[in-house]
Amino acid sequence: MHLIEDLQWRGMIQDIMPGTKELLEKEMVSGYIGFDPTSDSLHIGSLVPILLLVHLQKAGHKPFALVGGATGMVGDPSGKSEERNLLSEETLQFNQEGVRKQLSKFLDFNSDKPNAAVMVNNYDWFKDFSFLHFIRDVGKHITVNYMMSKDSVKKRLEGETGMSFTEFTYQLVQGYDFYWLYQNRNCKLQMGGSDQWGNIVTGTELIRRKAGGEAFAFTCPLITKADGGKFGKTEKGNVWLDPKKTSPYQFYQFWLNASDEDAKKWIKIFTLLSIEEIETLLQQQEAAPHERALQKKLAEELTCFVHSRADYDFAVKASEILFGNATTEILQSLNEEQLLQVMEGVPSIEISRGTLTEGYDLVSFLADTQIFPSKGEARKMWQAGGLSLNKSKISTEKATVVLGDLLQDKYLLVQKGKKNYYLVKAV
Repeated sequence: MHLIEDLQWRGMIQDIMPGTKELLEKEMVSGYIGFDPTSDSLHIGSLVPILLLVHLQKAGHKPFALVGGATGMVGDPSGKSEERNLLSEETLQFNQEGVRKQLSKFLDFNSDKPNAAVMVNNYDWFKDFSFLHFIRDVGKHITVNYMMSKDSVKKRLEGETGMSFTEFTYQLVQGYDFYWLYQNRNCKLQMGGSDQWGNIVTGTELIRRKAGGEAFAFTCPLITKADGGKFGKTEKGNVWLDPKKTSPYQFYQFWLNASDEDAKKWIKIFTLLSIEEIETLLQQQEAAPHERALQKKLAEELTCFVHSRADYDFAVKASEILFGNATTEILQSLNEEQLLQVMEGVPSIEISRGTLTEGYDLVSFLADTQIFPSKGEARKMWQAGGLSLNKSKISTEKATVVLGDLLQDKYLLVQKGKKNYYLVKAV
């Protein structure tokens, strides 16, 4: 299947300029996507543009990843209801480095092949570009009427906040990026989210008017969730690609918890699985939705793609601890960092380490930590066999908690009933 047909089947194309498919069938094409360095990490909303570049390279074309050191100083008004705070040059440079490092994981920048990926920064061609030169060389080619007709501009001008001149010029700045890459790197294609269509078309128009050339473009739809919630957002905020901001376990859980409706769309968009593999998974899901074949495969593919196979294996093991039939041995095999990752969100309680030296009466321990409101209730559940310590059922013979029970010489995991966990830390 041709690249454009494959992307259309996956639901990854919204708008496409006439002639784009024919160009990609005719020659090796250099195409680019811009990444906004507003943070030192990309989040899962950036996975679609990353995957577009991956598909482009796999199809034999040359991907350019543009880190917007200059455009990041201006701020893109597309999809924004108000102007954002501008970042300092130092912050932008720090963020660019983080983004650059992440992108290098997904694209082949180092190969000797002619379609090796290239990273560029638009600050390099804007830093010495004076304002007067810009309005003479770029501004005169695009009319204000043309700029005003763009949705990103119209919506803001009709709203209460209005739009600063800084943001108004954004589409010219992004348009010039395309022109510069066309002139200097033979880049004939730009891709991006559907909210970027206006900015992208400004670039093709600038190439036509200023260079007499022809450039092409397509956009992908903005990802939505079936329940109307914002894609990539959880109660804790963005789902980041940086493991320090979103742990691989939490990342895995995000995909695993996808609704059936979302999983059917996302398996096509976010994985590199073949059409045959995806069709088989869709049939499995249809036949036995309770087995959640799509969600499991989605979580596996994405965790391995963004993190590693080892991180995926750990995430599965961690899920077993909280939601499956994991053993004490599995729990004891985790190091402290992994244990705390798994237990994020589990109620945490501190006790004095000294109380365990002589042995802490179990019923008193359960009431003092307020795991149970009273000793009577604690005793009742203990005698009924409804309590576990570190994933082992607490027998009626075990009457005290001791130092030897601690995980990592510091923690106790108490389970009350099937789903209520408490992490007790001895300090």
